[in-house]
Amino acid sequence: MNIIDQTDEEILAVAHPFWADLVKYSNEGNYGKFIRNFSYDLLLGLNEVEVGNQFAKSELTRSLSEEYDYLGIIRRGEHVTVLYRMRSTKKPGEWLGRLVIGYERGEIKIFAASIF
Repeated sequence: MNIIDQTDEEILAVAHPFWADLVKYSNEGNYGKFIRNFSYDLLLGLNEVEVGNQFAKSELTRSLSEEYDYLGIIRRGEHVTVLYRMRSTKKPGEWLGRLVIGYERGEIKIFAASIF
């Protein structure tokens, strides 16, 4: 099964709850719940110390607004990228949120997530 064959509505039905969880658990600094939908390959590539430092020291990753704007979907290969306009509750300005999802062993998983 390839996620790029799904409709926007089907993709967003999974992506939006994934993104909401990432924002919530980033704000809480809850690493265990933050990574719970990550793909196996993404988990292998994570540096837990670096991620822990981001949670502890980054004002942005601990102050993401739970209100954000969906911008669009990009389909490529076996993954889709879902883009969000993000804001902070403490820092002025806007950031681009990126969520990359696809199938792993029959389940939709997160292959990348970032804030620029």
